[in-house]
Amino acid sequence: MTTAFAGRIALVTGASRGIGRAASIALAAAGAHVICVARTVGGLEETDDEIQKLGGSATLVPLNLKDFAAIDRLGASIFERWGRLDAFLGNAGTLGALTPLTHLEPSVFQELLDINITANWRLIRSLDPLLQQSAAGRVLFVTSGAARKHVPFWGGYAMSKSALEIIALTYAAECEGSNIKVNLINPGPMRTLMRAKAMPGEDPSQLPRPEEIAPRIVEMLSPSYDKNETIINFRT
Repeated sequence: MTTAFAGRIALVTGASRGIGRAASIALAAAGAHVICVARTVGGLEETDDEIQKLGGSATLVPLNLKDFAAIDRLGASIFERWGRLDAFLGNAGTLGALTPLTHLEPSVFQELLDINITANWRLIRSLDPLLQQSAAGRVLFVTSGAARKHVPFWGGYAMSKSALEIIALTYAAECEGSNIKVNLINPGPMRTLMRAKAMPGEDPSQLPRPEEIAPRIVEMLSPSYDKNETIINFRT
């Protein structure tokens, strides 16, 4: 465990598995107190177990990101306990269904809107006053190369990630000149459950593990990272 993030408070969504879990553990190893947000209590507890093994600390928040009122309450709770937030990783997302747009069920389309777009906007809205209280607020959203492609059957997911990029980059522009820096990272193909769902015939052993991107995420959420309004492609 290091002390690079000593005294800093970081929030990670989708912290129970994949990139969110790896990032939470890496942030805790760097010295941050990590607010781990996810739907699955068991997965959160497993993340916490790994953090404790490293001598780190975490607060577990079981939360469905479609519960927008709960997102508002989350910001209030963080303010009451810490009065600020230093880093926010918007990682949680849903793939939806890979299908022609004409076959995409309205309920699936709505879930893509709710989780990949609206929840992240609500998080920005809830957490911005807390990030403003940090000496070096850092925000990082996980995006996808699909946001800038037009691949058959990927329309729902691509639409949601494209919208997320616009929201994140607009927020970055609005934070220009402030203590907050906002960026995006595209992990590329990675050994996650979402990737396995999208590409069931793919050999996962040929893909990078989420732990490999975690150090880059920690770097981009550190006080010394002063870039703003950029999209980093992890594998290039």
